[in-house]
Amino acid sequence: MSFVDSVTLQIRAGRGGDGKLSFRHEKFIRKGGPDGGNGGNGGNVVLKASRNQNTLAAFRYQKELKADDGQAGGKARKHGKRGSDRIVLVPIGTVATRLDNAQIIADLTIDEATTVIASGGRGGYGNAHFISSRRQAPNFAEKGEPGENVEVRLEIKMVADVGLIGLPNAGKSTLLSRISHAQPEIADYPFTTLTPNLGVVDIDTNSMLVADIPGLIAGAAKGKGLGHDFLRHIERTAVTLHLIDAYHKNVAEAYRTVKEELKAYQPTLIKHPEVVALNKVEGLDEEIIADLVRQLEQATPKGTPIVPISAQSGYGVQPLIYLLKDKVTKTRAKKPRSVSKPPVPVIRLDDTSRAFSVKKSSGSFLVSGERIEHFARRTDFANPEAVQRLRNVMRRDGIMHELIRKGIKSGQNVYFGDNKDDFLEY
Repeated sequence: MSFVDSVTLQIRAGRGGDGKLSFRHEKFIRKGGPDGGNGGNGGNVVLKASRNQNTLAAFRYQKELKADDGQAGGKARKHGKRGSDRIVLVPIGTVATRLDNAQIIADLTIDEATTVIASGGRGGYGNAHFISSRRQAPNFAEKGEPGENVEVRLEIKMVADVGLIGLPNAGKSTLLSRISHAQPEIADYPFTTLTPNLGVVDIDTNSMLVADIPGLIAGAAKGKGLGHDFLRHIERTAVTLHLIDAYHKNVAEAYRTVKEELKAYQPTLIKHPEVVALNKVEGLDEEIIADLVRQLEQATPKGTPIVPISAQSGYGVQPLIYLLKDKVTKTRAKKPRSVSKPPVPVIRLDDTSRAFSVKKSSGSFLVSGERIEHFARRTDFANPEAVQRLRNVMRRDGIMHELIRKGIKSGQNVYFGDNKDDFLEY
């Protein structure tokens, strides 16, 4: 299966089942009362992180995910069955972002963590629900609400202890293959690594997860080379290991090139704990190595460890591993910023859910507002009693008064929210 780390999907939660309009009809019972049951809620679409998933390739040709609808209510006050949730397995490190408002709605960094990314619609009430002392035989039921319908981008951001970065041909894949059991493709040409590779490094009784990020070049943050696609994988690493090719014509410039791309992509990345490894030193004498290290010391932040190594021969690799382990341990041990306690809730007299707006457009009127749109979605406009109930709600909330103030006339239509199929004739 090919590696895919970013997909766009249409997510549709289940619709709520309609409430039942029913009256009890049994032998020897002349006037059976209302007995219509409620509709079941629609199913949710749920993302679940799984260690057994390592790519989003399963969604390459499956662009829509849908949960089951709730069942309609039945007679004898039987409620409809709730729609089944759609559980979607994704790799650990998956981030889900709504495309309409760029809001992150899921960030799954722990195995078996779950997040609802689209909620199912509520089922409609059957007519038995509306029995009261004033309304003893309600002749209407509610429709179920539609489930959430959102377009979402899923992206994998690898959760690794160490992120291997550097220009193409710096030796990242060679180093990963030496320190772990990973077997990335290795060749003497740029962009050999076309996908991120993960390797587990065993250290004494512990282990460390290392990610080989495909080579970056100047302009990667703007989409050049392969870096634009894979820079996101560096965000979660505890420590970055920056490999520099000792045979590069200017090692300091090679270091600065990659750092500038990290800064352009996300400024906070340059503050990551870092270790610099000068690679391919097996054919150089000590004076040249010392000179290259001095050049890097002038280009790197003060105190940055610089370790000469040879991923090919293994020179300096073991001390580098222990240095990385120590840095990862210290980074992970740092306490996260304290989260301030939420303020004490304040009870206010105004109810924002009752807020509404009325706009006149092309001879009709558009009413918007959380509460009134909720009632309109659940109204069966083909049922006169259901429509009358909606009118009563509009009258209590002041919407009818506002329509009159805006100049509505008999016969003009009133629409609710973005629903253009159903309308109320004034």
